[in-house]
Amino acid sequence: MIKTARNYLKIASYLLLLVSLGACADNTSVNNLVVQLDVFKSPTCDCCGKWVSHIDSLGFEATTHHPADLNLVKQKLGIAPQYQSCHTGVSKEGYIFEGHVPADIMQRFLTEKPEGALGLAVPGMPIGSPGMEMGDRYDDYDVLLLKKDGSSEVYERIRPKS
Repeated sequence: MIKTARNYLKIASYLLLLVSLGACADNTSVNNLVVQLDVFKSPTCDCCGKWVSHIDSLGFEATTHHPADLNLVKQKLGIAPQYQSCHTGVSKEGYIFEGHVPADIMQRFLTEKPEGALGLAVPGMPIGSPGMEMGDRYDDYDVLLLKKDGSSEVYERIRPKS
C-alpha cells in the first residue's frame, strides 16, 4: 500500500514537472517575446502613431523619439534615400525597420535573422499598409530586405485580398 502511494506521488510529480516545462517552453515563442524598438518619427505624423499602435498591439514595445533632423538619423543608420519612408524603427540588436512594415513580418525577420541583413523597409507610404489604412483601399507593395552591402531584395510581396 505504501509503495503504491509512493508510485502515485512520483507519477504526479513527473506530470507536474512536464506541465511546468510546457508552460515555460510556450513563453519562449516569438509571438510571446516583447521586442523593444526605438522609433524615430515626426511628432505630427498621424500615420506613424498608428503604425506604433499596430506594432505595440502585436508584441512590440516601442519608445518614440522626435529628432530635430529625421533625415540625419536615417543617413547615420545607412538607409539609402530610395528606401526611406516617414519613420524608422531600430531594434536593440540594431536591425532597422523603415516605414510601414507589418509587425508579423518583423517578427518573422527577427526569428530568421538573414545573414548580412540591415533590416526591412517599405519605401513610401502604401495605402493599406499598417498605419496607412483607408477603408477598403489597398495598394500592392513589397517589403524589402535591406542588406549591409547597400543592396536590397524583396523579402515579401504584399497583395490585397480580392
